[in-house]
Amino acid sequence: MHPKTLQILKTFEKINSIPRCSKHEEMLSIWLQEWSRSRGFEVKADTFHNVLIRVPPTKSYESSPTIILQGHMDMVCEKCKDLKHDFFRDPIRCVYDGDWLRGDGTSLGADNGIALAIGLVLAETGKKCEIEHPPLELLFTVGEETGFTGVRGLETGFCEGKLLLNLDSEDEGVFITGCAGGQNLLIALPIEWEQFDFEKEDLFGFFKLSVEGLVGGHSGVEIHRQRANGIRLLTRALVWLRDRIGAESIRLVQLSGGSVHNAIPNFAEAFVALDRRKTVLVEEIVSNLWETFQAEYAKTDTNLILNLMEVDDKKDYKSVKCMLLKEKIICCGVFSAGTEERLIKLLQELPHGVYRMSNTISGLVETSNNLAMVRTAENEVKVLLSQRSSIASRLVEITWDVEALAKLVGVRVEYEKGYPAWEPDLKSELLSNCRQIYIGTFGKEPKITVVHAGLECGLIGSKFRDMEMISFGPTIKDPHSPAERVFIPSIERVWIFLENLLKSYR
Repeated sequence: MHPKTLQILKTFEKINSIPRCSKHEEMLSIWLQEWSRSRGFEVKADTFHNVLIRVPPTKSYESSPTIILQGHMDMVCEKCKDLKHDFFRDPIRCVYDGDWLRGDGTSLGADNGIALAIGLVLAETGKKCEIEHPPLELLFTVGEETGFTGVRGLETGFCEGKLLLNLDSEDEGVFITGCAGGQNLLIALPIEWEQFDFEKEDLFGFFKLSVEGLVGGHSGVEIHRQRANGIRLLTRALVWLRDRIGAESIRLVQLSGGSVHNAIPNFAEAFVALDRRKTVLVEEIVSNLWETFQAEYAKTDTNLILNLMEVDDKKDYKSVKCMLLKEKIICCGVFSAGTEERLIKLLQELPHGVYRMSNTISGLVETSNNLAMVRTAENEVKVLLSQRSSIASRLVEITWDVEALAKLVGVRVEYEKGYPAWEPDLKSELLSNCRQIYIGTFGKEPKITVVHAGLECGLIGSKFRDMEMISFGPTIKDPHSPAERVFIPSIERVWIFLENLLKSYR
């Protein structure tokens, strides 16, 4: 193993010891500032907790252009359903598995912590004069995974360089020159409750129906892989049960699934009041559906589970801040028949997956929609969807289609902040230089493409019009999921390429 690869991995492990879920990056921001000052680097942070570290040039590079290395601090915090892990307190445990590094039942955070580690090691290595490089700015942003809040807040002049290397791509040997724009929609369906006394209605039991063990993954990078969506499978199960045993025999109390807008939901669950006289039939239906789902997703979600279990009927559950808490009180009730019907129809009709493929780039998803998350609150059910497209008019089209479907069942729709696409510039001098350096280093052509995922380059480009940008990084598989892992040899290749690229700017 290259000694710098080992140093990058050790630095990454340190980063992973600091909680950094999206919207909770302050501790890492402070640590980065302390790290910089302790090593004599100039550093600053803004009110959003974005950090900029300035690394002086090595000898003979004083007149070279400043190069920005950019990545984001936050990570998508996903875990296996029953894993006892607190992302706000517990470190991410790194597990070395041959040539791969993964988490221990959690997302790894290589997206995009590995970029931070590479940048910090690069700064230290340059300070020791072990490599040559021009002036560097390490720009580490917050909130990339939750609407690019950090880069949105960047003020003009926060960074000075005009050449930007974004280290947030996930296939080594691939140069990204453009990305999709995106938009989130939040749908709110009001709940009408019906009183339902579980103590007196002794014919009914309190059950949980759940879909678990799904792969999930990044809703931009993995959306074309036809992986199972927990919310859709749970909806299908509820529809089938209501049809077979009668809607009056299974009453909905709570429904939830998914965790963030940019991850394919890897679980979903519903709490229901179920007629005990139908229990045997329901168990048979659930078992058959499980077999059906396993057959449908045999190639993508091999650990798929559809499970029905009775909950302790001596205690009830209360909805507090979208979570069910066990309380020794009477449950507030069940959804009214009208609420239940509207919700299930809505979830049946909302699209998920690829909407259009690109007509100009083979194999590229142009437009998609992710049915991302459902939560039951006290007075409404909230449904979050995320649309992406590399063509602005198509993004408007898919967003309007989703909104129209929602309004057919009479629900409120709210638009969250969108982000622009990054238009590719195939004549960029930065791209040309990166290509030549890559060929000279490895003896083969890099792949040059655009991606369906959103990158901060889109917003950076809209703020700094004269910025040249390119995105690359080590190979990461299944980001935004507990299966996330990084290919260790690819980290070495990125390092060697970066070393040669920076050296070329004398």
